[in-house]
Amino acid sequence: MNALSSLDQMTAAERPVQAGGEVLLSIRNLHKSFGGLKVTNDVSLDLRAGIVTTLVGPNGAGKTTLFNQITGHLVPDSGQILWQGQPLIGKKHFQISRLGVARTFQDLRLFSHMSVEENILTVMEPISWIWQPGGRSGRSERRDKVNDILRRTGLSAKAHMRAIDLAYAERKFLSMARIMAADAKIWLLDEPASGLDRGSYELFVELLRSEVGKGVTVCIIEHNLDIVLAISDRIAFLDQGRLLADGLPDVVLKDPHLAAIYFGDMSA
Repeated sequence: MNALSSLDQMTAAERPVQAGGEVLLSIRNLHKSFGGLKVTNDVSLDLRAGIVTTLVGPNGAGKTTLFNQITGHLVPDSGQILWQGQPLIGKKHFQISRLGVARTFQDLRLFSHMSVEENILTVMEPISWIWQPGGRSGRSERRDKVNDILRRTGLSAKAHMRAIDLAYAERKFLSMARIMAADAKIWLLDEPASGLDRGSYELFVELLRSEVGKGVTVCIIEHNLDIVLAISDRIAFLDQGRLLADGLPDVVLKDPHLAAIYFGDMSA
């Protein structure tokens, strides 16, 4: 029995069924091509507040490319991307980040020779600047925030270690810690749970659900369908740059046509 059919073994209480709140980020008729290859083909998708939306699909489906367009690392050929009604296309990636849209990357992009603590502080712009007003009270609040993030990501004992000296799972959590420090309203996570051991995976799911419970909105790219089932409120299925489905997990993942595409069995 594969992970798709395992939905039949889950109770209603175990499966998330939330439709989500207001639309925070709206994508409309997005197109992007590299030469003759359409990597985003007329994609329209809404990311709604307070839930986890997971992007699934086979390799090369266009999931990371979609993230790159949302965050300003790629410019679409046509279409719209609206953040709370405000156009994002044309803005620089750092401008989009400051609006409250944060992301992780598969290659993590940490400051390797900075300490864990310093990596977190660099994200707390501008509140980490040494001339930031607030005096001793402000510095204490920033320190408390960093310590809380370290505790929740399991990195307290590693605060003064260089990022390059961390284990792989710890670097993954440092990437998450940096997003937490940014106070972003929406998190775009590119395979954040890949390569995690069981204990780290459980901490990741606990952390993600805790933050969503506090109002954070998450869109995540994930290939492991067991993880998809554990965290998703909605699923968007991409293939060859096209959005084929967008809905509740127990609807999307039980579609035999989508399962055939995902597992490469086009005879189904």
